[in-house]
Amino acid sequence: MTLADLTTRIPRPFDAERGREALDLLPELEGVSADLIRGAAGCSPYLAGLIAKEAEWLPGALDEPDAAMKQVLSDAADWETADLGTALRRAKRRIALVVALADLADAWPLEKVTATLSDFADTACQSALCAGIAAQIKRGRLPGMGEENIADAAGMCVLAMGKMGAGELNYSSDIDLICLFDETRFAPEDYHEARAGFVRATRAMCGTLSEMTAEGYVFRTDLRLRPDPAVTPVCMAMEAAERYYESLGRTWERAAYIKARVAAGDQTAGARFLRELTPFVWRRHLDFAAIQDAHDMRLAIREHKGLGGPMNLAGHNMKLGRGGIREIEFFTQTRQLIAGGRDPDLRCRGTVPGLQVLAQKGWVPPDAAEALADHYVFHRTVEHRLQMVQDAQTHSLPTSSEGFARLAAMMDRDVPELEAELKERLAAVHELTEGFFAPSRPEKPAPAALDPDMMTRWLSYPALRSERSRSLFKRLQPDLLARLAQSSKPEEALAAFDGFLAGLPAGVQLFSLLEANPQLTDLLLDITGTSTALAQHLSRNAGVFDAVIAGDFFSDWPGRDGVAEALQTRLGRERDYEAKLDAARRWCKEWHFRVGVHLLRGLSGPQEAARQYADIAHAVLRVLWPLVTETFAGRHGLPPGRGAIVLGMGSLGAGALNAASDLDLIVIYDPLEVETSKGAKPLPARLYYARLTQALITALTAPMAQGRLYEVDMRLRPSGNQGPVATSWAAFQSYQTEEAWVWEHLALTRAQVVAGPEDLAADVEAFRQRLLARPHVLGEVAAEVADMRARISAAKTPANLWEVKIGPGRLQDIELVAQAGSLVLGDPEAGTESGLRAAVEAGLLGQSQAHVLTQANRFYTAVHMAVRLLSEKPLDADEVGPSGRAFLLRTLEEETMHSLENRLSESYLQVDEVISAALAPHVPAEVQE
Repeated sequence: MTLADLTTRIPRPFDAERGREALDLLPELEGVSADLIRGAAGCSPYLAGLIAKEAEWLPGALDEPDAAMKQVLSDAADWETADLGTALRRAKRRIALVVALADLADAWPLEKVTATLSDFADTACQSALCAGIAAQIKRGRLPGMGEENIADAAGMCVLAMGKMGAGELNYSSDIDLICLFDETRFAPEDYHEARAGFVRATRAMCGTLSEMTAEGYVFRTDLRLRPDPAVTPVCMAMEAAERYYESLGRTWERAAYIKARVAAGDQTAGARFLRELTPFVWRRHLDFAAIQDAHDMRLAIREHKGLGGPMNLAGHNMKLGRGGIREIEFFTQTRQLIAGGRDPDLRCRGTVPGLQVLAQKGWVPPDAAEALADHYVFHRTVEHRLQMVQDAQTHSLPTSSEGFARLAAMMDRDVPELEAELKERLAAVHELTEGFFAPSRPEKPAPAALDPDMMTRWLSYPALRSERSRSLFKRLQPDLLARLAQSSKPEEALAAFDGFLAGLPAGVQLFSLLEANPQLTDLLLDITGTSTALAQHLSRNAGVFDAVIAGDFFSDWPGRDGVAEALQTRLGRERDYEAKLDAARRWCKEWHFRVGVHLLRGLSGPQEAARQYADIAHAVLRVLWPLVTETFAGRHGLPPGRGAIVLGMGSLGAGALNAASDLDLIVIYDPLEVETSKGAKPLPARLYYARLTQALITALTAPMAQGRLYEVDMRLRPSGNQGPVATSWAAFQSYQTEEAWVWEHLALTRAQVVAGPEDLAADVEAFRQRLLARPHVLGEVAAEVADMRARISAAKTPANLWEVKIGPGRLQDIELVAQAGSLVLGDPEAGTESGLRAAVEAGLLGQSQAHVLTQANRFYTAVHMAVRLLSEKPLDADEVGPSGRAFLLRTLEEETMHSLENRLSESYLQVDEVISAALAPHVPAEVQE
């Protein structure tokens, strides 16, 4: 399709005489094509000059612009041509001419205009680099490298940064490049010689591109975005660059790498370098501190360029000024930096695509994203027109009426219309972005009801030691204090918040998050005023707040499979084993926090929370067990035989955990008579599975940067603490059939396979059901339960009334009776209430007794869940604040703490009497004594 066919706008010939002179060089053109040439040349002396130089070539290019651009790029890619510099400059003229005409005619959208310029920049860099590298190889300046290494630049790569990296190069732009080389391709003794060769190749490349000759230039090049450019060579070793970013990299450099890509040279090495830099660019937590950094950069640029103060169209900088292009780019990149570490979909290079995905993900309102994208396209269009006049790297609007008249002609507008639109759009961009970077907060005096001495000591806390954290907190403090003063007991609320703040190790990230999301302040104060345990968890892991605003925190629970899928997705973003384990810990904390907040705010009940905590543990084991196995197999070979399953016992098997539960596990393996593994370091089957199990325990319990996942208890395995941590399938069956104690069969009533190969899991479950289905004498089982009750009572005394787990008439008593019912009846369902129903059918309980125990089990579970959420230590009711007491009463459906305590005391006595009465007929008198 011809350019004339695509034309929707014709620039007005500002200088009619120059327009006619240009058209005289192309007598064969007529109609739209002729009008376009007349208008373009009449508006731009630079374009008139290009038309004169390319008059012979231009008509064909106008007939088939896409084919012409493809041919120009192909010609430019031939780095071995006799005079590369001249060839590239000719290519640049032709690209610049067709792109300008297509842009002025509105024949190509902005993204095609900028992509064409960026593609040519890539091609020019590749050709100039290959020529520079070839010269160094020919002279023997790159040790060990030959002609076959020219194509990948002998391990050197050129990173395109800024607009070139994003494929958004403007009409008369310089190109920001970072040049690196892969030092691993050279022997250590050749490192310095190789680096010197790459430095010379880089300078040769830049000279080819940027030197001004009679034919013009290709691109102005800027290498100053590299690490510490004042002291580092123009081409650095990748390892040195990585060290710099890991130790000294700043927020603006992180933002710059959002758009970075490999433009020329060794694509593989360059891509590897960018992958290695991922943790530097994309933080694992929601990085709201980036907002202040970006705001500081905006202010520094304005001050440096003298662009502050009220807006005046004359000379206004469309890139850096108020409401300009940089405002939109900073807004987009900062939002990407905030959340891109958690959501890889946000890691796109382009500004408009970035706004679109931010809107899709809920980080920017769709109407704001759409408006900013539209303003961005308009601003860039104006910028191109300004640069086309004289091929100048300018972003400033004209300062004269003549200049504005020329700009209006290039945009086919009247001057008043253009000026009005410019003012409207610049003001709109400023309004949309300024509130994000510098939200206004009205000054509020500290409420008189709050203790000033307590607030004075806050500045001595670790979280407020840095100047930046104090500055952030100073802006937050009036609103925080106002909310504390509005609580029912302000002094107690202040004391609770003080305890949280004292335990917070660092403040910048949390304070930045609260400033950007004021709605989280209520949740923070709700937590600190209600739950000491949750507040302590939050102070140690402030990053869990990320989950509150990063998606579906308050949506319905996704179920066990959905939770496992979420963890699998999170770990899929990590590259190595340790990173995956650390990510699992962060993920687990966030999901535990979600369950706790839902329970705290009454969005879920205690029974739901218990199942949800169990779902999280199941997900961790289901996802980590294959990961641990795969990593272990990398050293010692695939698991011998059928592999191993993880059997969840106790509360995990029953599907009801609390926030502080450990995991009771048994690992069962089936080697199928395979004696040893086959790998780099083979192991005998028994030792293989013992070490594999220990690797799982380590994966769950090892203290890492994000803490531990769970404590693990393996004492329910057949050998207890004495034998190997993993049990063979044959030994497990033999032991359970011939040697196991009754209490061990009781424990199996609550067992559930949580991870491992499906075929072995099915066999273990089938065996468990067969074992439970064998005849078990009610009297023998009841006697065992009575004996266990007596031993537990003698060994452990409840800490106080609120310890509902262990003690006569408490949770463990009820669970023992339920397990006895399941064992006698042969009921394989692993749950307390199903066990109590089985106890009725087995004749151990009457209906009324089972009803009492069922209601008590629900009540105790609710108490246990609520108490564990309030405190990690045994609860002292006298130390529970008003919000905590309100939470307890609401959750447990009581009017007063006194009535709640009475209900607990009476329930313990009643349940103890019911269980003792139920066991008495089946237990010999000497056992009862």
